[in-house]
Amino acid sequence: MTVTIVGSQLGDEGKGALVDLWGGDADVVARYQGGDNAGHTVVEDGDEYKLSLVPSGAVRGKIGILGNGCVINPKTLFSEIDELRERGLDPDVRLAERAHVIMPYHRRLDNIEEEAKADSELTVGTTGRGIGPTYEDKAGRRGIRVGDLLDPEVLRQRLEYVVPKKRALIENVYGLEAGEECDVEKLFEQYAEYGRRLESENMTVNCGNFLAERRSAGENVMFEGAQGTLIDIDHGSYPYVTSSNPTAGGAATGTGVGPTVVGQGEVVGIVKAYLSRVGEGPMPTELKNDEHQEELADYIREKGGEFGTVTGRPRRIGWLDIPMLRHSARVSGLTGLAVNHLDVLAGLDEVKVGHSYTLDGEEYLTMPATTERWAQCEPNLREFETWDDVDWTEVAAEGYDAIPAAAQDYLEYISEEVGAPIYAVGVGPDRAETVEVVNPFEQ
Repeated sequence: MTVTIVGSQLGDEGKGALVDLWGGDADVVARYQGGDNAGHTVVEDGDEYKLSLVPSGAVRGKIGILGNGCVINPKTLFSEIDELRERGLDPDVRLAERAHVIMPYHRRLDNIEEEAKADSELTVGTTGRGIGPTYEDKAGRRGIRVGDLLDPEVLRQRLEYVVPKKRALIENVYGLEAGEECDVEKLFEQYAEYGRRLESENMTVNCGNFLAERRSAGENVMFEGAQGTLIDIDHGSYPYVTSSNPTAGGAATGTGVGPTVVGQGEVVGIVKAYLSRVGEGPMPTELKNDEHQEELADYIREKGGEFGTVTGRPRRIGWLDIPMLRHSARVSGLTGLAVNHLDVLAGLDEVKVGHSYTLDGEEYLTMPATTERWAQCEPNLREFETWDDVDWTEVAAEGYDAIPAAAQDYLEYISEEVGAPIYAVGVGPDRAETVEVVNPFEQ
């Protein structure tokens, strides 16, 4: 059995909480794209774990795999593993030998290029962690892969080929001085050492083969996506996107299993009960046009803790965008939904959603293909009856029927419009504060 967890909005939907909840029934949790730009927070018995690279399932004692679709910063990875060990955990993390490695020159170039775009409309608002430049090198066939770290001779060959090109780019194109990020000897020493640690701890695998063997043995596999559908390189609001495919198709290419493996399992879309976004790009339902909306956005931001896990940046806030969710459901073939942060909307004097868009005098039920056209869309808002704040811990303990009736109406509307049933409802950050309706591993 496989379950794929997909962010259905702009990232920050609370995917880690659901991976944590259902990960108890998985034997292996595989991240299939992204890098340490993808923060996720897991709360276990009141203890909070902020992770950016280690798969969420590691907190539950599961085997966590960073698939070939990921880009990996070894320094971040080992730092997170060591911190978890200091807190009494023993994470079992494996790396796909085909996954690409983030190098110091990638991080330097990420920041240089974003700064160069600062005065244009092309700024993306990246985390500056080298994700995009690493994927660029992957596509350009000049990347360094995890397997290369295990072979010093190959590693040196790769570095001697690519580093002079990065130095020339920094110095001759951008007119800046290259530093240690372009020192072949220092890079070789540092990354060969990472390779030795990976080898000594038996952390590398042939990902597709490893997963195939586990599935043949009858084990359950969960595929964990990072970020969200609307920042998918192909299906998101380009160019305000990440450099990989968070949608369900990425689970196949990013781990080495066939698309039928993903398609025959459950694909659960994770949805926040409102909308948030870090960085630039359109957001038709954003709360920003007057003082009342801005105060409402501030309230939701503070109550929902809407600050980036990796960057700490305050997130932009908006009403739930239903055309976005219809798009996400189609792209990933969602079989179920998990709606998080329902409690954050409790006690408001108004609750609205963007039901559709108006563009050039016509109603649109889903998103236009281009970001420029999406930015021109005006949301058609639908208002819902509000619900009071309640003891959400008690609601989680009692189950779905304990959710306030108006909130249930809100959830049922989302389910009907998206065409997928509600599998879970998040009413707080802890695993125990999730109302489980359906366990996808039991479907």
